[in-house]
Amino acid sequence: MPTERWKISVRGIVQGVGFRPFVYRLAKERSLTGFVANTSDGVAVEAQGQVARLDDFLSALRDEAPPLAQVGEIVAVPIPLGDEGEFVLLHSTACGPVSTLISPDVAVCDACLAEFFSPADRRFRYPFINCTNCGPRYTIVERIPYDRPHTTMRGFAMCATCRREYDDPGNRRFHAQPNCCPDCGPQLGLVAGSGRLVARRDEALREAILRLAAGEIVAVKGIGGFHLAVDAANAQAVSCLRQRKGREAKPLAVMVADLSAARKICRLEGMEEQALTSQERPIVLAVKKAGHGLAEEVAPECDQFGLMLPYAPLHYLLLQGVVRTLVMTSGNRSEEPICIDNDEAVQRLGGIADCFLIHDRGIHLPCDDSVVGLQAGMLRQIRRSRGFAPKPIGLAETGGMVLGVGAELKNTVCLLKENQAFLSQHIGDLKNLEAYRVFQQSIGQLGALFEISPSLIAHDLHPQYLSSRWAEEQNVVTLGVQHHHAHLAACLAENHQEGPAIGIILDGTGYGSDRTIWGGEVLLGDAGGYQRFSALESLPLPGGDAAVQAPWRTAVSYLHAAYGADLPDLPFMGEHECGVILDMVQKGLNSPLNSSCGRLFDAVAAMCGGRQTIQYEAQAAIELMQVAAWELGKEVFPCEVYEEDAMLKISVRSLIRAVAQAEQSGMAQSEISRRFHGGLIAVFTRVAEEARRREKINTVALSGGVFQNRLLLEGMTSSLGRAGFQVLVHKELPCNDGCISLGQAVIGREALKKR
Repeated sequence: MPTERWKISVRGIVQGVGFRPFVYRLAKERSLTGFVANTSDGVAVEAQGQVARLDDFLSALRDEAPPLAQVGEIVAVPIPLGDEGEFVLLHSTACGPVSTLISPDVAVCDACLAEFFSPADRRFRYPFINCTNCGPRYTIVERIPYDRPHTTMRGFAMCATCRREYDDPGNRRFHAQPNCCPDCGPQLGLVAGSGRLVARRDEALREAILRLAAGEIVAVKGIGGFHLAVDAANAQAVSCLRQRKGREAKPLAVMVADLSAARKICRLEGMEEQALTSQERPIVLAVKKAGHGLAEEVAPECDQFGLMLPYAPLHYLLLQGVVRTLVMTSGNRSEEPICIDNDEAVQRLGGIADCFLIHDRGIHLPCDDSVVGLQAGMLRQIRRSRGFAPKPIGLAETGGMVLGVGAELKNTVCLLKENQAFLSQHIGDLKNLEAYRVFQQSIGQLGALFEISPSLIAHDLHPQYLSSRWAEEQNVVTLGVQHHHAHLAACLAENHQEGPAIGIILDGTGYGSDRTIWGGEVLLGDAGGYQRFSALESLPLPGGDAAVQAPWRTAVSYLHAAYGADLPDLPFMGEHECGVILDMVQKGLNSPLNSSCGRLFDAVAAMCGGRQTIQYEAQAAIELMQVAAWELGKEVFPCEVYEEDAMLKISVRSLIRAVAQAEQSGMAQSEISRRFHGGLIAVFTRVAEEARRREKINTVALSGGVFQNRLLLEGMTSSLGRAGFQVLVHKELPCNDGCISLGQAVIGREALKKR
């Protein structure tokens, strides 16, 4: 049997996940000689032995990889024989361009939990237990190769026992960079609201648990930042948290001890349970059960809870106290990024939390919890962050390095390198300096980790977005990208489709190329360009942003557009000073035109007795969706379509008249909602069919935040499917503005090809 030596390069998520000891074990089992090492490019292997064993070794590299590894490209080439007598592990090297990947932060594994709960184990109840298969990664690494000196753990010198584990290729903690124990690792502390340290280690934990049971608000430092924790069954405590945080009504996330506890609170389907117990441990939106036992203040006027299971060892300890269900909401004030630093948390959250359960392991980058929900038969991303970022999105084609800087709301940034798109964690709303700082830091972090220097920066057309202004200040070529074109391109890219496609893009706000507000669009195109084929009628939005917060304003404006001066007498109008709004729209005072589908939902909700003013984004639309008596195939509200300005206009006025007539006739709100949803589905399907007839395009891409409405998404995919369309929807990214940066980046890359 001939002997050969192969040089093998492995790319993917192969550092910090136990890949080198895995390679070492495979080589030893097959009596191979050579070495394995981390490099900037991934993992480098030189293996020597019988060809049959080398073939088997190569297959096992991909087929038997460790749980957190994600093997991408494997390249093997023959090289001259060496003279080693064994297979060895070498120290990391950092030469050459970076193309390795970093694992996201993942939940503590079962093997570590077994030790964690074993009184005989030296890490019994140690809040920072981890191994190569679990624990923090993305939030502690500062640069690569992923070695301890390049992480926030560099200040903790391992004890002799931990060092032996770290150096032993046969140990589960071999080269686990956060490896530590109670003798040498991070420790807990409890800090009063004043900033004074009041307890350490186990005593800090005991005191925090007692305070939670007493109804206090405890700021808890986790893996990606701080949570604000409170007893989820204590209505007074939850109300206090809402008042202090300035979060009046938006649902709060809940952490329960295990799957059994989750089943008592929500009706769970198989995919939801799988997500709850997955290594990513996202927040899962699930339908409430009657008699759930939690305070109504946790998720008022909402039919779902956002549930999650423990993912950090500290969470398991907190849930062993009297309080078995915790509100665990982001440690921030409304609209600000999550806190990550101890001193920063005391300063920024001092008026919210009664005390702080802190630790001394640094967090390099904030990373909020991810959120998923079951929609149209699949779990879909609502917020992509911890557990998923910075895992790349694979692209169908390679190309130049491009940065997409996202939108103003639900901001993410995206860097393209070769055939991969690296999206940041959820950054949030760029409306304050703290969020802007995290935005800049995230761009720098992704660029440094993967050595990406963009030759073009793509940004939103809106000139006042902080992301757009930042892009224009850089010494790099820039490209303005229309918001809804970015949505279309993102959906195509995620689905590995070139297009062209019919893009049905429905959201709240997007700056149009005509300088009006868009949001109910049917576009034809791909990453190379688009045509605005159809849109909702553009109607006045009295007060601009003020109307977003007060749907009744939009309702009055739309009724005026539909009826002129002879408005129907609807009950909601008696609650408001409608004359002021009518005067604004008649005179065109601070009433920008908009074609937003989100604002149409707001208007209909207000007209039929729903939410008149909102306390969080899309509240009126969400509550309108929840009351719908949903059955496909029944009568729907008619909606006219007409030609104007070389495009099809979808008549908002006709829908508004139908809703007004139904309200006057005494139709139940649930039936109005059902017919309204059905009317939108019917008209957009009809427009898509007309686009297909004219342009011979049979692919439809659905994107935009309105498609987080599960009734609309399920109805549209079903209706378009019956009409024979190929329907593309988001799977790995949110349909909301969290996907915008990917769309901008692929449009920018396409523009580079033409330069």
